[in-house]
Amino acid sequence: MSGMVEKRGLGTWLTHAGLIVGIAVICFPIWIAFVASTVTQEELIRPPMPLLPGPHFFDNYLEALMTGGVAPVWQMLLNSLVMALGITIGKIIISLLSAYAIVYFKFRFRMLFFWLIFMTLMLPVEVRIVPTYEVVASLGLLNSYTGLILPLIASATATFLFRQLFMTIPDELTEAARVDGAGPIRFFFDILLPMSRTNIAALFVILFIYGWNQYLWPLLITTDPSMNTVIMGIKQMLPTGDQTVEWPVIMATAMLAMLPPVLVVVGMQKLFVKGLVESEK
Repeated sequence: MSGMVEKRGLGTWLTHAGLIVGIAVICFPIWIAFVASTVTQEELIRPPMPLLPGPHFFDNYLEALMTGGVAPVWQMLLNSLVMALGITIGKIIISLLSAYAIVYFKFRFRMLFFWLIFMTLMLPVEVRIVPTYEVVASLGLLNSYTGLILPLIASATATFLFRQLFMTIPDELTEAARVDGAGPIRFFFDILLPMSRTNIAALFVILFIYGWNQYLWPLLITTDPSMNTVIMGIKQMLPTGDQTVEWPVIMATAMLAMLPPVLVVVGMQKLFVKGLVESEK
């Protein structure tokens, strides 16, 4: 018994030590970026590198928000937020409706349509991006929120996950809803949506981060600086010539860019974890 306790204690200690090391590896660069966003350029480049925050927090962050790169950072943050929310909500709505139709409506070639949707996962982004750009340009959607969002709202992965969830719902529940007089719309809103709440939350977090981190697609279809996203803005703040790099402002922008995804993860943490667990069942 004492040997088992010792082994269990050693295993717990090693697990905690590994977690502490992992947290340190992840958090140390973030801490350095935060410190760099609170000091002046001279203090940052003068050795030794500061490890504690400086007194210029408000100055650097205000400069980043009001000026930033080719467009004010607040404008780029707004563009990223609109794009991320549009992609996330659009993907969830379309995937819910697609999975609902595939599982509960009997029509010819429905499984063929499902597998055609699923096969899009095998197509690299590079294969689809040029034809998609041609369509968006032909529709006059360049430099617009619609052009940023619309081509990215279809999701084979989310459709597959919702389909698997709906297939686990007992037939008895479906039959009871029919006996109770629930039509397709009422069944969807009163039964399926509440049962999908945790899965929707998990997908919301994942898809929001996916939409927020988009770089290639906004880079292709936006030429107006006022439509730049914050991920593009950080890259554009890095000069290509011999100009001085304003690292405090860049780091302040990077910290601001991290904030919305972190808030989404923290705010939906419980539902996110529960949704991931239920998706694996």
